[in-house]
Amino acid sequence: MTSPDRGTPRSLKQLESLESMEGIVRAEHSVPSSHSLLHRLPKGVLIHAVYPGVLVAVTIALASSWLSQHYGAPVMLFALLFGMAFHFLHEEGRCVAGIEFSSRTILRVGVALLGVRITAGEIASLGVVPVFTVIAGVATTILVGILLSRLLGLKSLFGVLSGGAVAICGASAALAIASVLPQREEGERDTILTVVAITALSTLAMIFYPVFVGAIGLDDTRAGIFLGGTIHDVAQVVGAGYMVSVETGDVATYVKLLRVAMLLPVVFCIAFVVSRTSGGKAAGGARLVPVFLVGFAALVAVNSFGLLSPPVIDAATDVSRWCLVTAIAALGMKTSFGDLASTGWRPVGLMLAETFWIAALVLIAVEFLI
Repeated sequence: MTSPDRGTPRSLKQLESLESMEGIVRAEHSVPSSHSLLHRLPKGVLIHAVYPGVLVAVTIALASSWLSQHYGAPVMLFALLFGMAFHFLHEEGRCVAGIEFSSRTILRVGVALLGVRITAGEIASLGVVPVFTVIAGVATTILVGILLSRLLGLKSLFGVLSGGAVAICGASAALAIASVLPQREEGERDTILTVVAITALSTLAMIFYPVFVGAIGLDDTRAGIFLGGTIHDVAQVVGAGYMVSVETGDVATYVKLLRVAMLLPVVFCIAFVVSRTSGGKAAGGARLVPVFLVGFAALVAVNSFGLLSPPVIDAATDVSRWCLVTAIAALGMKTSFGDLASTGWRPVGLMLAETFWIAALVLIAVEFLI
């Protein structure tokens, strides 16, 4: 059935209002044949609209993972760069809707599944001081990001995005926070820039921080708290921690997971503030409490009660990783090199300052409080 004004299928016009499908208005309007299997499936029209773009994003994710395993570079960086090379697919055509779907809906599934990596017991085992150090680090780094962004002439929203990414868990936090920020013209560009810079800074920290903690004489426990409390991405924390010792690696991983657990309250607070300032809705019409955050909290609770077996946790972690890499590839396809080049030095300088801030704060804590 078609609408009388444009001849566009009503089912597709309804899809245009979905929060995960902003780009479908620029997609080629087509529906599956009445004799096809997709036509008979529930949500068949939606599947028909998104599958070309999703397949492209998944293919880029597969290629990025293969290269990461063989050359040791961050998989997120490969996915971003390859995605940006295929930016033309987001200009028009059948892939647009799937790229939009991957960059939002698949992203939120990946963030929700991060909850299986955290338990309340692991957080409690760290003691009071590391917990308060992480909370202070997260809160103050975001505030520093907001203040410095204003001083540098950047939008406060970019300070929230970059500060949250530095303070919590790098690229994953950037994606989660971006998903609840108000929709704006430069939103995807800022997210991509944050992910690129955070990945680079995290990799440099993985190389230099283990040397630094040895040079200043931190013991294994305090070195683990410093590494887990300062390095941005989980993978780099694990790599840096076990470069020092097994004990340091274990402590660094637990501290890092505590920072990941901060993702829930931080993103909830951001979504709440956005909803209060935008008529009761967050980005793209999202609910006040996004479903993916409810899923994240539920998985943390379930895992804390020991209801998830190790194979299930491993499987969910793998699915989360693939979802996030696929989402990064889609975000890359939505952004051009020219857009990134036009941002200048100030955003990178802001993230460097945020990185130095959280490193100094955690170092003071491990030197004088632990």
